[in-house]
Amino acid sequence: MKEVTFIRRNIEKWKKTEDIAENAAKLSPDRIADAYTDITADLAYSRTHFPKSRITIYLNNLAFALHNEIYRYKHEKKNRLITYWIDEVPCAMYKARKALLISFIIFNVSVLIGVVSTLGDTNFVRVILGNEYVDKTIQNISNGTPLAVYGSNPEVPMFLRIVGNNILVAFKCFTLGMFTSIGTGLALLYNGIMIGSFLTFFYQHALLGQSMITIWLHGTLEIWSIIIAGAAGIILGNGWLFPGTYSRIVSFKKSALLGLKVVVGTVPMFFIAGFIESFITRHTEWPAIAKLCIITVVLIFIVYYYIYLPKKKYYGIKKN
Repeated sequence: MKEVTFIRRNIEKWKKTEDIAENAAKLSPDRIADAYTDITADLAYSRTHFPKSRITIYLNNLAFALHNEIYRYKHEKKNRLITYWIDEVPCAMYKARKALLISFIIFNVSVLIGVVSTLGDTNFVRVILGNEYVDKTIQNISNGTPLAVYGSNPEVPMFLRIVGNNILVAFKCFTLGMFTSIGTGLALLYNGIMIGSFLTFFYQHALLGQSMITIWLHGTLEIWSIIIAGAAGIILGNGWLFPGTYSRIVSFKKSALLGLKVVVGTVPMFFIAGFIESFITRHTEWPAIAKLCIITVVLIFIVYYYIYLPKKKYYGIKKN
């Protein structure tokens, strides 16, 4: 790439980076760190191809200014744990919005595949969920307690097992992105087919309504967190596949940091979902209105924290 082309492609971004450096006190550490990552990647390219150019000196000074701001934040920000959850994770979610949409679409198409496959072949659910689970559930249905599986184990061991398993699934979905985003896509495909097959199985036994209102008590957070983990894996994989103007290694590192922040943001959700599944879902005798209230509160939280707040934070930063 010629120097003039390099400058023309990036000049607008550099102007915005100058604004960030000048207004750093008003911005989140995450925003400054991202700008620093971008500018150091451009500086590395400029040093390699235009070592004696004035643009290299300019980029070096700009990177130095941002570095000083980051260093200042390390010493001054004592409430980092709070700002991480109220600023950094929402900002990361805004950057991940396209990957989140892709993950959401893949998952829902997979659910549809699971529904169609189970309707077309009664043995398909056994392939996906296993004979032991299906036989046990059929026995529970015949006993008049179709969802007794949720109350079959003590609360605390069940809570620890569920949380551990869900976190493992989420990070597996994320790390599969190291083998390109196709790996994450396949993980989403499997999980979506499993959910579709599961729901269709209860539909075939005329228990869809009862199962839905019980399962989505914990499933709303659980499934949404898997979709977010899928988005993180897609980000990781796309950083390797589509480096853009960065080197492939720089692009991968940048995507890995963003993807990790996104998937770490799901961990508290798994604890909440695990608590609901272990201590609340087992109470199948609870009235439907109480369960619907819990599901509604969870949905409001998801929409606010993962959709509304990221957009609000982004445009708030942009104004500054």
